[in-house]
Amino acid sequence: MTQQRQLGHSGLSVSLVGLGTNNFGGRLDLEASRRVIHKALDVGINFFDTADVYGNKGGSETILGEVIGSRRQDVILATKFGNPIDEAAGLKGTSRRYLFNAAEASLKRLKTDWIDLYQIHKPDPATPIEETVQALHDLVRAGKVRYVGLSNFAPWQIVEAQRVAKELGASPFITSQDEYSLLHRKPEGHRAEVIERYGLSLLPFFPLANGLLSGKYKCNEPAPDGTRLASSSNLAERYLTERNLGVAEQLGRYANEHGHTLLELAFSWLGAKPFVGSIIAGASTPEQVEANARAVSWQLSSEELAQVDAITAQG
Repeated sequence: MTQQRQLGHSGLSVSLVGLGTNNFGGRLDLEASRRVIHKALDVGINFFDTADVYGNKGGSETILGEVIGSRRQDVILATKFGNPIDEAAGLKGTSRRYLFNAAEASLKRLKTDWIDLYQIHKPDPATPIEETVQALHDLVRAGKVRYVGLSNFAPWQIVEAQRVAKELGASPFITSQDEYSLLHRKPEGHRAEVIERYGLSLLPFFPLANGLLSGKYKCNEPAPDGTRLASSSNLAERYLTERNLGVAEQLGRYANEHGHTLLELAFSWLGAKPFVGSIIAGASTPEQVEANARAVSWQLSSEELAQVDAITAQG
């Protein structure tokens, strides 16, 4: 069984390494996804994160619903709503009317009676947060949602959402899902303080900086064929910078000198942060799932954390 963490001020206990399912229904078909899901369950991963837009708008949830089946009680299912499903039809946002429809659609695709963690995928400037908070609370009261979370919210928006929930006597938010890695440390400082102060846990996505911290990429060499950064010029332009490649190379050498891989350093470093709940780690093969689950075993000392900080501060 992998390490467990409690999400925010809740009774929800999840594996420190979770499974991100953005590949399902897109890069991975049903059978390939089935192998990944079964391996995750076998190695003790119980936290599966998806969204209604993943897998060509619904494919990821559909595959999860198809594969999990009788193992539903063994899984903490998290999904998200709010990103556009159909712009022309107005299927987007966080209004009460749309939220109820989105939840029912996700429940149907997931083949379940309840969602363990229902997250707002991004802020919706067109809808008052009071309306969204109350609608989410009504879903909780109806038993269709157990807990609620946020994603891609600014620190002040987290404070506002939590304040409104308290004033309305509604279900508080227990998580904030944001990009966080050794190469993207923006959540530290004010965001981390807000998350801890208001009783949430951080759910890091892109923990390997879209694969850059996997050790596959080298300075002055093209991205390996078949990798995400090789197939997306936008992602490559953002992540494959001279600074990122140089820091990743130094981190890799540091990990090797201490008897570990760069992957283990990236995951164990996140696991050393007390405000982190579960690391959202995507995988396209069972072998990757197993490696991710093992990668949080390095108990970094305060001295080692300071040395890693010194490396990532460069540039």
